[in-house]
Amino acid sequence: MSGEPGPQAIRKLAPGKLVIASHNKGKLREIAALLAPYGVEPVSAGELDIPEPEETGTTFIANAELKARFSADLSGLPALADDSGLCVEALGGDPGIFSARWAGPDKDFGEAMRLVEQKIEAVGEDVGRDAHFICALSLAWPDGHIESFEGRVDGVMVWPPRGEHGFGYDPVFQPYGHQVTFGEMDPAKKHAMSHRADAFAKLVAAVF
Repeated sequence: MSGEPGPQAIRKLAPGKLVIASHNKGKLREIAALLAPYGVEPVSAGELDIPEPEETGTTFIANAELKARFSADLSGLPALADDSGLCVEALGGDPGIFSARWAGPDKDFGEAMRLVEQKIEAVGEDVGRDAHFICALSLAWPDGHIESFEGRVDGVMVWPPRGEHGFGYDPVFQPYGHQVTFGEMDPAKKHAMSHRADAFAKLVAAVF
């Protein structure tokens, strides 16, 4: 109907410093690599002594937005946060938003991968091993404006873990159409097709 407001225009990100609201070195490496062509100077929350907030959201986007707002508020700079995780169909979507927490306080992803495999075996192989990674990216400005994007990549769970690349659950996730896990895949190839790359492509199209 005429007279109704249209959708709010997406805000563009100006070149300059951008806080990456993460203390995860693997995520920081991947996000910095994805940002490299865009004239942005990434600085991690850890470098600015910004702590990690408690993730109280019930979705990937809710947690990404919470982390992005927290870092933008404390730094006075735009902040980009990622919330991502592994969703295993046989486990009803677990570990999902709790993917990092399954690794425990010591961030032991070897233990987390064993736990996922034990739970899949307990359910029974006949349910299948399909899984997907989700990545939510939220970009927040100090005035409270926020833009969020979500990406996904589908594949299957493998055991035992394979490969030394990547981080987290990468060694037990084999994307559809490939014979190698994310842990075995050349990092540049993973960057081009991962859940994070999918979300990042949407963010780039919108804000750069």
